[in-house]
Amino acid sequence: MTEKKDSFLVNRLKSVRYAFNGALYLCKTEASIQIQLVIALIIIAAGFYFNISTTEWLVQIAMIGLVMSMEGINTAVEYIADFIHPDLHASIGRIKDIAAGAVFIASIASVVIAIIIYYPKIALLFI
Repeated sequence: MTEKKDSFLVNRLKSVRYAFNGALYLCKTEASIQIQLVIALIIIAAGFYFNISTTEWLVQIAMIGLVMSMEGINTAVEYIADFIHPDLHASIGRIKDIAAGAVFIASIASVVIAIIIYYPKIALLFI
């Protein structure tokens, strides 16, 4: 007897639930993503305070999403690497460093964009 397959919609809803659970787990257990969340909330509050433009909001939200997504991918790479080779190993260390480097690159780009958006606005407060 064959098992009845779920509909396309049911499968998509399950996928969304799994993704939400993964994001929630990440936010509950990983200090790095918790720090990124705090930074994101500060930047969002700054956006409201300085009344940034729609374009600035779009770029800011995209960068927050990029950094947090990269942080999640980095965490997944670390979990996979530790699962495959729990002991210290030079190649596993290099893989982890590369994944962390990707987060670093996204973070640096985000800081540069934040400076471009907020420096002129903050400078006006002191003129």
